[in-house]
Amino acid sequence: MPESDNSQPASGNWKTQALVVGAVIGALVGAGAAYLLTQRAEGNQERLRITAGDGVKLGVLIFGLLRQVAQLGEGR
Repeated sequence: MPESDNSQPASGNWKTQALVVGAVIGALVGAGAAYLLTQRAEGNQERLRITAGDGVKLGVLIFGLLRQVAQLGEGR
């Protein structure tokens, strides 16, 4: 009886799992960030204001993070 090699998951299964885990982690991080922003605004007793400059800084930060994640699998 030949042994089957179960060391590799099914072709599409690991991709689906990675997408679901990534989506859940992203949602949790986003909810945490929104919570921190609202807590800061409540502490200052004012409405939350995010300027265009803050948005650009955040966008650059997110693109840098995504670039680093994309490079995780590359050899050294």
